[in-house]
Amino acid sequence: MPTNHPVVKTIKDSVHDHIDVQGLARELLDTPALQRLRRISQLGTVSLVYPSANHTRFEHSLGVYHLADRALAHLPAVQRRAKRVRAAALLHDVGHAPFSHNVEELLARRTGSYHDEVHDRLDAGEVGAVLRDYDVGPDEVADLIAGEGRYGQLVSGELDVDRMDYLVRDAHHTGVPYGTIDHSRLVRELTFRNDRLVLGEGNVQTAESLLIARALMNPTVYRHHVARISKTMLRRAVEALLEEDDGDDGVGAERVTRMDDPQLRVALRDCEPAAVYARRLDDRDLYKRAVWAELDDVPDSVVDADHETVRELEGQIARRANVPAEAVVLDVPERPSMPESSSRVVVNGEVRPLAAQSPLVEALRSAQRSQWRLGVYAPRNRTDAVGPAAVDVLGIDVEDVLVTEIRGHPATLSEFGDGE
Repeated sequence: MPTNHPVVKTIKDSVHDHIDVQGLARELLDTPALQRLRRISQLGTVSLVYPSANHTRFEHSLGVYHLADRALAHLPAVQRRAKRVRAAALLHDVGHAPFSHNVEELLARRTGSYHDEVHDRLDAGEVGAVLRDYDVGPDEVADLIAGEGRYGQLVSGELDVDRMDYLVRDAHHTGVPYGTIDHSRLVRELTFRNDRLVLGEGNVQTAESLLIARALMNPTVYRHHVARISKTMLRRAVEALLEEDDGDDGVGAERVTRMDDPQLRVALRDCEPAAVYARRLDDRDLYKRAVWAELDDVPDSVVDADHETVRELEGQIARRANVPAEAVVLDVPERPSMPESSSRVVVNGEVRPLAAQSPLVEALRSAQRSQWRLGVYAPRNRTDAVGPAAVDVLGIDVEDVLVTEIRGHPATLSEFGDGE
C-alpha cells in the first residue's frame, strides 16, 4: 500500500517556480531510478561551452511532470488515465545513459534499445513496486513514455511537454534567450481531434514559436561547435572503454547505460585507451576543427556513411596525415530534419499540419540546411596535417571550406558561449 508521505510536496523550481507533487508522483520521487537522474547532466558536455549549464535530468523530469499535470487539467482524462500519464512524464528519462544523449546511439548499437524503451526498468525494483501499489501497470506507463496511444503524444510527440520544458530550461541555464516560449499557453491550448494531439484554433503563431525556439537553440546550444567536438571526443572515449570489455568482468554497454556521470568519468579515467580523451575532457583541452564543411561540399556517400564507415575513414585520414589514429575524429551529423513541422493546428475548424499552414517552416528548413557542418577534429598541433588529408580522403569540395582553424581566431564562432 502507498506510504504515508505528506499529501502534497511543494518543490521550488528554477523555471516553473513551485511544483506540487503528490500521491504516486511523490512516492516515485524517492526511488533510486529517479534519484539517479540528479547525477545525469541534462546537456552533457554543453557546460564546456556555457559554464552554468549544469542542470540535471532530475529537475527536467519534474518540469515535464508539472507541464503534463497542467495539460491534463484541460484535457478529457479520467483519473486513472491521468495518473498513468503523470507517472510517465516523471519517469520518461529514467532510461537515459550518462551524459544524456551524448552516447545514446553508441550504446544502442550494442544493447538494441534507446532511452525511451524502459519496460524492464519500470517493471523491476522500487519503481515497479510503487506503480503496482497505486494500481498502475508498469507496461502501461512504459508504453506512454514510448509515445504510444492517445496520451502518449503528450509525453513523446511533436507537441510533447518534454520539448516544452527542455527548451525553456536549457535557455534559462545557458543564458541563451532563444528557447523562451509561452509554455503556459501551449499546454492550455492542447486538445484532441480524432485522437490526434493538436493546438486549438488561433494558435499557428504559438506552434511557430516552438519551431523557431528549437531552430535557434540548435546552432547556439545543442550543436555549438565546441559542444560537438567534446561530445564526439566523449563518444570515442566510451567506445574505447567498451572495446576493452573482456566479458563478464568487463564494462559492458548495459552496465554503462546504468551508470551516472561521475561513475562513467571514473571508468574512462581508469581505462588506458579511453583516458587519452578523458583527460582532455577533464581539463577542457579539446580537439580543434581541422575541417568544417557545408552539406553541399560533402559527397553523399560521406553524409550517409554508417558508423563503421566513419571509423574506417578516420583511419584513412590518420594514415594520410601520418598521425596516431586517436588524433583524428570525424563528426558527420544526420541530415537536417524538423519533426516539429508535422505538428497539427486547428485553422478555421480544420486540422492542418503546421508545414502546410506556416511559410516559416520552409525558411527554417533552409536555414537548418545552411547550418549543417561536417567536422574533422584533431589536437591543436595536428590540425595542419589532418585538414588537407581529410579533404583528400573524404573528397570534399574545398571551396568555402574551413581547413584548420587560424590559431587564436577560430572561424564561424557562435554568437554566444565560450568559443575557444
